[in-house]
Amino acid sequence: MSGGGVIGGDEAAFAFTAENMERARAIIANYPPGRQQSAVMPLLDLAQRQNGGWLPPAALDHVAAVLDIPPISVYEVATFYTMYNLKPIGKHHVQVCTNLSCWLRGSDEILAACRDELGIGVGETTADRLFTLSEVECLCACVNAPVVQIDDDYYEDLSPETIERVLRALKAGEHPPAGSQIGRRSSEPVDGLTSLTSAPWAKTVPHRVSGGGH
Repeated sequence: MSGGGVIGGDEAAFAFTAENMERARAIIANYPPGRQQSAVMPLLDLAQRQNGGWLPPAALDHVAAVLDIPPISVYEVATFYTMYNLKPIGKHHVQVCTNLSCWLRGSDEILAACRDELGIGVGETTADRLFTLSEVECLCACVNAPVVQIDDDYYEDLSPETIERVLRALKAGEHPPAGSQIGRRSSEPVDGLTSLTSAPWAKTVPHRVSGGGH
């Protein structure tokens, strides 16, 4: 998931709140001494959530200071992964997967429906700051393609009509149910089971031979 974008935005100071600093210490404690750099991704996520969904340079520098690593070690991660936003975004981040599985299942039409419903293009934010639209690489829910991630929720098995309904519900202040939009349970086959359709064999218990010892 590469292509995090160009760093920019507010240069104001940033520091973890006392609560988030405790969370950061707990995350760092999961790693052996001297390997605290491994905590860079969860700490970036923590900073992004604290800062309203995006990471200014001050937040990247603060994460580097907390981990006691060079700032470049944080910047190279933040600029690679699309999960980190390096400029302000809207209240709802609409991330449309257009990788192979979703593309084969109609992600072009899903992206077009999002553009039409929101009135913005990819990389843009609505005037009311309610939505930002992004195109992203694989969201790892290929069986239920096409898929759109909105904030922390996955909306799967989409059609242009269902993604429009989801977006309209969000506009109305509702929280539309996440997951499959066709009633599929998890990643089960759409047409029902194709294997393991019969009852399992009964478990057999071997007979113990009398007088044979243990």
